Amino acid sequence: MNTQFKKGVLEIAVLHVLKLNDSYGYELVSNISKKIEITEGTLYTILKRFRDDKLVETYLKESTDGPTRKYYKLTKIGKEAYKHQYMEWKYFVHEMNDFLEIK
Repeated sequence: MNTQFKKGVLEIAVLHVLKLNDSYGYELVSNISKKIEITEGTLYTILKRFRDDKLVETYLKESTDGPTRKYYKLTKIGKEAYKHQYMEWKYFVHEMNDFLEIK
């Protein structure tokens, strides 16, 4: 996939996964990588920015498979940001599909 395309959708992809369920880092990477390649470094940069912007909050949860995990959860602000980005995404895709349509 074109790197510039990918950069444009990673944030909404992270917000989308967190809208569905609270998740820890590796789980986020695994879920998003099913559709878009993402590295842990890139993900943690996005998550740090989301925490700074109050879009997510974190909590620790014991794991039956290993060490305690840090989970990320959307805040009310994060849910609103997701809704806003999703509407922008739908509009963008519609406009680009219309523009690229061969007439």
